Amino acid sequence: MRTTLLLGALAAVTFATAAQAQDAGDPAPFSGIYVGAAGGYDVQPNDTGSTILFDRGSNGSFGDTVIANGGNAFTPGFCNGRARAATPLPAGCANDKDGWSYYGRIGMDSQTGNIVIGALGEFGKTEITDSVSGFSTTPANYVMTRDVKWEASIRGRVGYAPGTTLFYGTFGPGYANIDRSFTSTNTANAFTQSGKRKQFGIVGGGGIEQKLGEHFSVGMEYTYHQYNDDDARVRVAQGSAPATNPFVVGGTTTDFRRSDEKFRWHSLRATAAFRF
Repeated sequence: MRTTLLLGALAAVTFATAAQAQDAGDPAPFSGIYVGAAGGYDVQPNDTGSTILFDRGSNGSFGDTVIANGGNAFTPGFCNGRARAATPLPAGCANDKDGWSYYGRIGMDSQTGNIVIGALGEFGKTEITDSVSGFSTTPANYVMTRDVKWEASIRGRVGYAPGTTLFYGTFGPGYANIDRSFTSTNTANAFTQSGKRKQFGIVGGGGIEQKLGEHFSVGMEYTYHQYNDDDARVRVAQGSAPATNPFVVGGTTTDFRRSDEKFRWHSLRATAAFRF
């Protein structure tokens, strides 16, 4: 997928270089209000080493060891993906899912000479999912998954326009509804999810935009997205398990959280806009 991103970026640079030959009749072709759309493909960085952390007693202190039969109940280990079975071998884990993204946007730019300054608002969705799995000696798996129900951002935009081609950078706050799910092959204990789903973050990157006539423009854009996801919890209660169950021994409960508290991804998208 990194190859796809590189090829897309190379194509965008080649496209823009060729387009600079166009004669710009309007001295400020990028001034004004516009509406548009963006769509492309999103990929996640490698999160090797991700685990599930435990809070025995649900007192807010993570990093505890769950003990079963005198040893670590999670000696089979963890994986940065969705478990395919109750044990890590031989099936292993499915990789995190990269996916398509699609957004609508509205913005306004002001051009003075070759300098363009503006702002845009964007709303849309990405189809990526990110999981981490743990395996207990029971044997059983425990899978925490997150995806993006929707994302919105308001970003500044600053660029340089030699003629009808604009090279720009963009950055601003993002706000996303992060949807979470939990599954387990452990059918004895009871599990309850908690935590805020709507999270603030940042979105930044850059792109190339080319005017096509008076009102239309197309382009390519790269953005990096990062959101805090540090309060997602799964609480393990007794359920139908015996009182000696490792998660509830002593009459307590155990909380789970992910070790990777940042939800991050890269996006390469084609853009199109109509300028009024």
